[in-house]
Amino acid sequence: MSAPLSLFVTGTDTEIGKTFVSCALLRGFARAGLSATAMKPIAAGAYLSAEDGLWHNDDADQLDAAAGAILPPDLRTPYLLKAPAAPHIVAAQEGVTLELGPIVACHREAMRRADVVVVEGVGGFIVPLDDERDTADLAVALGLPVLLVVGMRLGCINHALLTAEAIAARGLCLIGWVANIVDPAMRFIDENIDTVRVRLQREYGAPLIGTAPRLEPPSPDQASTQLDIAGLIHALQARA
Repeated sequence: MSAPLSLFVTGTDTEIGKTFVSCALLRGFARAGLSATAMKPIAAGAYLSAEDGLWHNDDADQLDAAAGAILPPDLRTPYLLKAPAAPHIVAAQEGVTLELGPIVACHREAMRRADVVVVEGVGGFIVPLDDERDTADLAVALGLPVLLVVGMRLGCINHALLTAEAIAARGLCLIGWVANIVDPAMRFIDENIDTVRVRLQREYGAPLIGTAPRLEPPSPDQASTQLDIAGLIHALQARA
């Protein structure tokens, strides 16, 4: 591979499986023979580990576990906030200014260390970072194509279409989407997936990359087999 690839993973909401899908992507890229690493540039919610005496974030740790190439913590997560709440609120309380420049620099360095860099956002697509900027501005600053994780539950069609519209409004490429089954008891799951599939393909040229099943326990390796990793790699290469 001549140039490293990267994409920004966002979601229709918080707690809809961005980390799980990001881990599945990492395992899929590894299966395709690529060195894959991950960034969680801003993480809200940390605990002090008695094992190593360091602050950890669950999502970031899961990404490390799935990555073939692991980044140093300060490169993977330049902003690790303590409280599990909206990042702009926690950052203000902790006296932290969430700057885009350091994140862009960390991403540039990460691109030197792997074939593929998966960047997972925080919360949904437009989460405030301060009074003026949000995570959509971060995606723009990184200049990455966006993969949308749609949590399949009641209301998902509206959330998916609104998020896709917001991504396009920022001038970003929606490179594809993943249906993540967060509510297996949801009525008409297949029909909901098909509705989103048709609209996102027709209006944004964004294909369905795959459906991540509800697994107990969660298995990124198993979920990765349900994703069109080859097609995603081809689409990323076409934009590189």
